[in-house]
Amino acid sequence: MSRFYSYLNSAVQIITQYKGEETFASFLKKYFPRYKKYGSKDRKQISHLCYCYFRPGRSLMETPVEERILTGLFLCSNEPNEIIEKLRPEWNEQIGLPASKKLLIIDYSLLIENVFPWRDELSDEINYEKFAESFFIQPDLFLRLRHGYEKLVKGKLADKGIEFKEVDSNCLSLSNASKIENIIELDKEAVVQDHNSQRTADIFKVAIDHLPASIHAWDCCAGSGGKSLLLYDLHANIDLTVSDIRESILINLKKRFAKAGIRKYRSFVADLAQNNFKLQTSNFELIICDVPCTGSGTWSRTPEQLYFFDKKKIEYYSSLQKKIVSNVIPHLKEDSFFIYITCSVFKKENEGVVDFIRSNLSLELMKAEWLKGYDKKADTMFISVFKRRS
Repeated sequence: MSRFYSYLNSAVQIITQYKGEETFASFLKKYFPRYKKYGSKDRKQISHLCYCYFRPGRSLMETPVEERILTGLFLCSNEPNEIIEKLRPEWNEQIGLPASKKLLIIDYSLLIENVFPWRDELSDEINYEKFAESFFIQPDLFLRLRHGYEKLVKGKLADKGIEFKEVDSNCLSLSNASKIENIIELDKEAVVQDHNSQRTADIFKVAIDHLPASIHAWDCCAGSGGKSLLLYDLHANIDLTVSDIRESILINLKKRFAKAGIRKYRSFVADLAQNNFKLQTSNFELIICDVPCTGSGTWSRTPEQLYFFDKKKIEYYSSLQKKIVSNVIPHLKEDSFFIYITCSVFKKENEGVVDFIRSNLSLELMKAEWLKGYDKKADTMFISVFKRRS
């Protein structure tokens, strides 16, 4: 019993110190090395309790920290839990119920709507109840198997006893806690990439199939480079340009590209919200614009962002996205394709920007699609493809 209280007290101390100014994962990486008393099992248990604190979102905001942690643990557990068994045994008997019913057991005044209170801002295509309940479920870790390494990667995982499911011929899902860094060669043999992020390949193919054999492409908000790696694997004969506002991102991207065998590309740092950047090559046949956004479609992975979210950020990001697409689209050639992507569920960041592009930037919408992940233990994304007519 004392061990469980120790875990709980440690989680309370960490949560009290965290102010949401960086990702919680980054905060924990800095926190634990300062306290050598925590072993790997301790860190895992304490981290899980902390994340359970954030998963109820904007519900239970006035609840004491210890009680909210236990409540979150109850809501997030599907099987009997030893901490719940010792500290809230009456809950352990109901652990297998869906989250909506568990909320009623805890407090009859609670509803799933308390978890995510921005329903009016949500796209009409999103199932609100399923999306809100997804915050109590840890998403899976997904691997995209690179061509020629499919059998090798599966064999390496099986040899080490790492369980996985084959989502399709190129995609595996694993427990999020799986340690694979020392088992497979990441970025060379397989890429860590969310299932729905992998599915953007279907949209990329729509553009590639209508373009010349050699394509000038610009991944203008490259981030970690997952979309560029995917594009390269779909069409190796590509003249690639990548950009991002953060130089550190492009330094990391250089390392990823080297592992993946991508050597022919250009990169530059740019704030695309300001129309003062210079391109070595312009007039692209394909521009991929995975814009900065609220990230609300990924909050099951980062529930602290749900907890600290300010509704004003929706308007901020919507405005930023319109500035970026306005400055980027003029560099698209005629009869060429512009792909707009977010990992947000908010209408103003998705359909609202699509309407803006159609009304103000003279592009034809070819396809828009929601890649829903809340019932697949994956991220939810929005993707649309436009064509500039001659």
